Amino acid sequence: MRRQLRFRRAPTLPHGYRYSLDDQDDLNQDYLADEEEEGEEEARVIGIPHLEEEEKEEEQKEDEEGQDQPSGYTWWQKLQLISEYLWDPEQRMSLARTGQSCSLILVIYFFFYASLAAVITVCMYTLFLTINPYLPTFTERVKPPGVMIRPFAQSLNFNFNVSEPDTWQHYVISLNGFLQGYNDSLQEEMNVDCPPGQYFIQDGDEDEDKKACQFKRSFLKNCSGLEDPTFGYSTGQPCILLKMNRIVGFRPELGDPVKVSCKVQRGDENDIRSINYYPESASFDLRYYPYYGKLTHVNYTSPLVAMHFTDVVKNQVVPVQCQLKGKGIINDVINDRFVGRVIFTLNIET
Repeated sequence: MRRQLRFRRAPTLPHGYRYSLDDQDDLNQDYLADEEEEGEEEARVIGIPHLEEEEKEEEQKEDEEGQDQPSGYTWWQKLQLISEYLWDPEQRMSLARTGQSCSLILVIYFFFYASLAAVITVCMYTLFLTINPYLPTFTERVKPPGVMIRPFAQSLNFNFNVSEPDTWQHYVISLNGFLQGYNDSLQEEMNVDCPPGQYFIQDGDEDEDKKACQFKRSFLKNCSGLEDPTFGYSTGQPCILLKMNRIVGFRPELGDPVKVSCKVQRGDENDIRSINYYPESASFDLRYYPYYGKLTHVNYTSPLVAMHFTDVVKNQVVPVQCQLKGKGIINDVINDRFVGRVIFTLNIET
């Protein structure tokens, strides 16, 4: 673009006007300022098209380069990126961290977890100082005795066929294993023979070892497995053992032993026509109470009551409920069928 020059006419002065040199200088300066402004405007007009053309050329180059490159990364490029992330030999970094940074993090975490472990240890130690290992702190919150039965049965359903030993042999094995600790020779060696019908109260320090009264396997007679190794399952007259759960310091109220009573839970009461209990009193003798805890009452063996179902209707499911009877015993809790009672079924096939 060719620069067009514009001539500026000198200002016309009135006739006879004389001006000084200062006036001339002011006029010259105004003229030069106007010339500079016009030059800047012309340069701006000339430069803008060139800038727009350069921007368009750069955008076209970028579009061409983007079309030449494939979208995304190939598998080997991704693998290279991963390997560089795991270990960058140029910057000597692993997982985007230097050795100094990793060491600092390890030191911080070490002191953090060490402090946390120290706080927990001190709290636990302080807590254990307030707990008596020999006697529960809140004995008034303990529920009445719960019960359990043996042999173990899936869902407390005793289903077996008298003529098929494979269906009841596992019950016999379970009973034999459970009664090993009640063998007469072992009881005579470890425990003492206590007089029946009275509490076996032992004075002394709470950390002093306590003696335990004998409960021999022979007390169960026909359900001991000594006279009948099959516990009556081979003849359709099964034995089931019942045991009260241990409660430290528990004593039956009024000095009356807790008894066991079994009956048909629902249905015809004649479905069970005969039950023999062993011991014959069907009760837990007072000499086995109170219980002093496993730390001091080491050789204590819980007393048992055996139910021998000698005459039960065959080839049908009979629901049975065995309850504890005694002063202060609760056996009618709806939402807990093991507090003071147990419910199971018998299905003896022939």
